[in-house]
Amino acid sequence: MISTIDWNKIETVFLDLDGTLLDLHFDNHFWLEYVPVCYADHHGMDLDRATTHLMHRYSEVKGRLDWYCVEFWTKDLGLDIKQLKEEISHKIAVHSNVEIFLAKMNELEKRVVLVTNAHPVSYALKMEVTGLQKYFDNVVNAHDLSIAKEHDGFWQALQSVEPFRSESTLFIDDNEEVLACAEKYGFIHLLSIVKPDSQKDGRQTSYYPMLSDFGDITP
Repeated sequence: MISTIDWNKIETVFLDLDGTLLDLHFDNHFWLEYVPVCYADHHGMDLDRATTHLMHRYSEVKGRLDWYCVEFWTKDLGLDIKQLKEEISHKIAVHSNVEIFLAKMNELEKRVVLVTNAHPVSYALKMEVTGLQKYFDNVVNAHDLSIAKEHDGFWQALQSVEPFRSESTLFIDDNEEVLACAEKYGFIHLLSIVKPDSQKDGRQTSYYPMLSDFGDITP
């Protein structure tokens, strides 16, 4: 787990969205349960067959920017992904003590930047539900940079639109591949998330210090 953060050394806080600030249960439920049912119904397929097909398709796309793209999946699956997300938007939820943490960062005049792979359509829906956008000084979307956070070159691209000093920036993300990429770029202050999905078991181990609740690091 984490030790106390020396906030005097932190100028900027970079934050992931899904699984970090927001409960990943919405996304997991959407892609693993809701989409298979809708896909089977739309294409007149057995649910098991539809699920098997989708899991295979997901595995083919994961790791690419298309994995996060609403337009890509709408075309690929023949489903209105935006509409389907809206239908279950009541499941979108903010992790415990996130708003208290963000408000404190604003009070301390830290620069708070959301750095996300979430497609702009998904981001807009989640901000409509949660209202978190008021806490961010900037939002950098991987789709605007045409490269996902877990790929080499992302942080160089981000530096061109959101200049930062890696040695004085805290970065929190639930994706360990993304954290590894950030560490390679030169980040020192990195935190992983114990339970990205509140309905699943938490991580037992991580290469990075793990955060279980944002209240634990709120000064």
